[in-house]
Order: sequence, then structure tokens, then C-alpha cells
Amino acid sequence: MVSVPKASALIAANLRRRIVTGELAPGRTLPSETSLMAEFGVSRPTLREAFRILEAEAIITVVRGPKGGAKVLEPDGSMAARYTGTLLQYQGTPLSDVYQARTEIEVSAVGMIAGGRRAKPLRALEDLVGRGDAIVEDEEAFADYSLGFHLAVVESAGSTTLAALAGILFEIIDTHNALFIASHPPGFERPANRKAQRAYRKLVKLLQADDGMAAQRHWRRHLEAVEGFMVGQSDAALVEVLN
Repeated sequence: MVSVPKASALIAANLRRRIVTGELAPGRTLPSETSLMAEFGVSRPTLREAFRILEAEAIITVVRGPKGGAKVLEPDGSMAARYTGTLLQYQGTPLSDVYQARTEIEVSAVGMIAGGRRAKPLRALEDLVGRGDAIVEDEEAFADYSLGFHLAVVESAGSTTLAALAGILFEIIDTHNALFIASHPPGFERPANRKAQRAYRKLVKLLQADDGMAAQRHWRRHLEAVEGFMVGQSDAALVEVLN
């Protein structure tokens, strides 16, 4: 049996294509319902069903009323992270599984940085490390900085797909970070923060020395230590973290 897509799904696909190719840029209002109904030859309910599909994907937002309309949204990775988080919860995924996946992505990224032999990403990472010294005692600020450094490592590899996948995992890890800080007394994370800052600095130095193998070994040890500190023996399921 061949499944024929509904008209609303086809319209949503057409508009989605225009948005992702930049024909309809973020912040721009879509053509009026009247013009879109005439363009696609469909009724208002069918068009609005297409809008609902795109709204559910956080691609557009629809303002009701005589002066309303459908407006294109800026891309937001948090929506993908929520869908992924929900899927992993249904599968009973433990938190450690997310941290282990993050480790594999980042270690691969470090290898790609070393193999690329590009100076610009290393300068950017070095500059970023310099910002961490002043906030290492501020647990919330350092958590934000730390997540940014890890994402910068992946982005420096030059793979858009790898960075997008990492961003999804980091959204989940960021939620866990906030819960972890809130569930421990002030100052609990400071020794770990200082250790992490030393690890960041060493990673950059190893990459600058063109020692990719040592950089990957170092980064794997660091990330495994982070998992041990953040997850420990009580490996909660994601459903306990994200709800």
C-alpha cells in the first residue's frame, strides 16, 4: 500500500523548505492565509492544519486575530533536545548513557581538531580558557562557562552535524547541572571546577603541541571523571532528571 501524504503535510513541507533555505527568513511574516490558500488551492482548515504542524516543530508561531499571522521563528535546538529527551525517557535510558555519548562525541571532535591543524579554533579555545579563571569559584557561572567550553570543542571540529548532536545532549546535561548544583551545599563543586579548568588548559596545550593522541587520551580521562563526579553510584534514569 502506498501512503499518500495529506494536503496539510505537503503544504507544511513546502513552507518548511522555504524557511530552511532562507527564502522565508526568521522574523518574517508568512504570506496571508488568503494568498496561501490561493497558491496551494486548499481550504482555510487545511492551511491551518499545516500551520499547526509547523508550530509543533517550533518553526513558526501563529498570532491569532485580524492583525495576526504566521511568523518564522529563529532555529531553537531546545525543541530537538526536548524530543530527544522524551524518546530517551521512554526507553528508560540512564543518565550515564548521555554522559558516555557526550564523551564519544567530544573525543572524536578533539581528534578532528588535531587532524585539521587549524590555528583559528585553537586560539578561540585558548581565549575561552582564559575567561574561566575569574569565575572558577562561582558555581553557576562556571557551569555555564564549562558547558560553553565543551560545546566550543565540538564546534571547533568543523562538523555541523556533530555540533548539532552535541547541542542536543548538552541541553539535557545543562538541566542535570542545575539540579546537581541545587541539591548540594554551596562550595561543593569548587574543587571539581578548579580541576576542570586545569583540564581545559591542558587540552589546549596538547592541541597546540600537535599531540592529538595525547589530547584525546587526556580528554577521555577528564570526561570519564566528570561522569563519575556528576552521576556517581546513583545512576538515575533520565525520567528522574527531566521531569
